[in-house]
Amino acid sequence: MSDWIQAHADAIAARAPRELEALVAVSSPSGDIHGAEEAAAVAAALAPDEAEIERIPCSSADHAPDLLVRLAGTGTRRVLLLGHLDTVVSHDEHRPLRREDDRLVGSGTVDMKGGDVLALGVLRALAHRREDFAEAALLFVCDEEWRVGPFQHVERFAGFDACLCFEGGQHSDGGDEAVIVKRKAAATVHVTATGRSSHSGSAPHRGINALLALAGAAQALAARHDPDGDQHLTVVPTVIRSGDAFNVVPGSGELVCDVRADSLDALRDVVGAVPDEIGGARLEALLMREWPGMDSRTPTGALLERAGAAIGRPIVGAARGGASDASHFAPSVPFTVDGLGPLGGGAHAPHEFVLASGLRPRAEVALALVDAVLAA
Repeated sequence: MSDWIQAHADAIAARAPRELEALVAVSSPSGDIHGAEEAAAVAAALAPDEAEIERIPCSSADHAPDLLVRLAGTGTRRVLLLGHLDTVVSHDEHRPLRREDDRLVGSGTVDMKGGDVLALGVLRALAHRREDFAEAALLFVCDEEWRVGPFQHVERFAGFDACLCFEGGQHSDGGDEAVIVKRKAAATVHVTATGRSSHSGSAPHRGINALLALAGAAQALAARHDPDGDQHLTVVPTVIRSGDAFNVVPGSGELVCDVRADSLDALRDVVGAVPDEIGGARLEALLMREWPGMDSRTPTGALLERAGAAIGRPIVGAARGGASDASHFAPSVPFTVDGLGPLGGGAHAPHEFVLASGLRPRAEVALALVDAVLAA
């Protein structure tokens, strides 16, 4: 292992638990401006002294600005480190960091403040070799968990040599260090139903039941579920809302369905499964929150081998079903790798955690990938 990887992996692992405690202490649910500002301030304080700090407009309106930390160098390579500061955990449910044996438990630890801490450590390591890059940028967004509109930052970083995203890490089935090089496209189907309310006891025949129409739409969508097909399409109804009282025929409502596949085109086709009306209720289906797929298996293969050799153990490419901002950058930054964060589990749940023992090994993986990119 090179002196640079070893020394900075030691430094990252030594600081990571304290830095994670500071970042997790901030409750930053997506859309909360005060929480995002506080989290961004903590992250900026942990950045290299030489770095330039910018606040750039968030992709989502009414959110705090995103955080961009930039290091200028004298080389030619350009590297983007990527993460997000928002969580899905409300202020009321937020839990600060606590240690349970090898587990560092707290809200947002694995998704993804643990990865943010590693990314900051990698940027500090890069500050010691500025002759090897022209620009090293760290982008922390504030809206990853609930963004519904387009992602605004792709053009700014188009043509960078690498995008390294620090969502939670994993091991392969064989126990090797794994990083994410393939993700499915993801979107949300939103269906609205418009029927007619009436008293369910005295005049049920005068009503048009929006709830039943939505149930029919859910079944029509679920019938498209085909995880073993060419596109590995999954169609999962997740939320239905209709009705306000036990004795009223519900006149309106909405259905939400999570859809994922290898391509966005396959997801767009799903919307056509919803008929215009069921039982007299009008239905309108829209595809929202479109996230592209990602497949960087071919352009990343050789560099993963080189990075694995640098730390003396294999680093293998893996696939994951969940969406990530890395997918937005993959079309314009072919060497896009995700899943560089620490090992852990329980994302979005009260027991969310990262493994303290995994911080140094995952820091080695991230540093080895950066080293491979700069040497390519």
